[in-house]
Amino acid sequence: MTFSWLLTSTGQAVLAELTPRLTGEATVLPELERLRRLCTPEQARAAVETVQLRQRARAKFSQAERLYFTREALEQASAASVAAHRATRLGRYRQVADLCCGIGGDALALATVGTMVTAVDRDPLRVAMCQANAEALGFGAQVSARVGDLLASPPPDAEALFCDPGRRRGDRRLKDVDAYEPPLNHVLGWQSVTPALAIKLAPGVPREALPGDAEVELVSLDGELKETTLWCGPLVSTRRRATVLHHLDATGGYQVATRSTEHPSPPPGHRLTPPATWLYEPDPAIIRAGMVTDLAVELDAAQLDPQIAYLTAPVHMPTPLARAWRILAWLPFQLKALRAHLRTLDAGEVTVKKRGSPLDTDQLARQLRGPGQRALVVVLTRVAGRPAAIICDPLQV
Repeated sequence: MTFSWLLTSTGQAVLAELTPRLTGEATVLPELERLRRLCTPEQARAAVETVQLRQRARAKFSQAERLYFTREALEQASAASVAAHRATRLGRYRQVADLCCGIGGDALALATVGTMVTAVDRDPLRVAMCQANAEALGFGAQVSARVGDLLASPPPDAEALFCDPGRRRGDRRLKDVDAYEPPLNHVLGWQSVTPALAIKLAPGVPREALPGDAEVELVSLDGELKETTLWCGPLVSTRRRATVLHHLDATGGYQVATRSTEHPSPPPGHRLTPPATWLYEPDPAIIRAGMVTDLAVELDAAQLDPQIAYLTAPVHMPTPLARAWRILAWLPFQLKALRAHLRTLDAGEVTVKKRGSPLDTDQLARQLRGPGQRALVVVLTRVAGRPAAIICDPLQV
């Protein structure tokens, strides 16, 4: 196996030498040609791909330069901060099985909190990488990776289970939970033996596809919705939860903000007002969890429209659960009137955001750009059901 060669002293020496030399696409072919004089073509390709994937993985893993990936497994792996957040809840168990473990991102997070991990995947290469990654970070004694078909055999004995079922078939993303590998109902059946079960799902999974007795947690990272986590059995602590993670620095540190509700479905709409002094854009985890109304109450804010997830308030209340802009003006949407108003504000570069509008934001931004010196943000939305444009200071708070 070519991967085994990478783990040898020769393979490690090649990777160490190649890392500073592979600085971009222009260096790939020259480095491949150079390495083919030192090792086989397969080994050269594996070394180059490993360094490339490590460079790409820095956005997810602070120690990416020590880890091993396949392209598909890297795309599917949880970001280290998301996995660490999940591991804090599973860390109360001494032994956890990481099922469909991939290259071991979640297994590493679980090991970090002191858990003994049995990692299972049907792909021998991913299993080998999972074990190698654990050993590279000093967790070789805590992580035991093995090959297994979870459709044909039950999970290993453990106090709790975590499963990240396959959600792709080739290049196609699977939206139906019954098409997951293994299917969601199959995974839920493991509760008969191990009640403590957590399952990673796609962020857009329909609520009606999920069991009513589980906790549904929507997780975002740096403003991007990442996943749904389903918590079952003794792991349930509420009905719905929105968790917002923000990276603090390049070392992998992160801030956590979370809100929960016992409402099985989103509550009815909040009070409505025209735009006031501040415009809030709730985090996508809040929106997807159906907690916009809850956040409005917390911020003493109002909605602009019952169907739109923008909030407004006369006073700014800082929160990690939403971004905020100071409103300079607003008007019913009419292109000529909007351009005229922007000129009075000395508009230069204009950024256009939208929610509830069919217009092309990039095209409109070019049309609205003026000769002035002031950068502005224009938000296209609806106010009480009617199209409107809200002009904001570009500084987010």
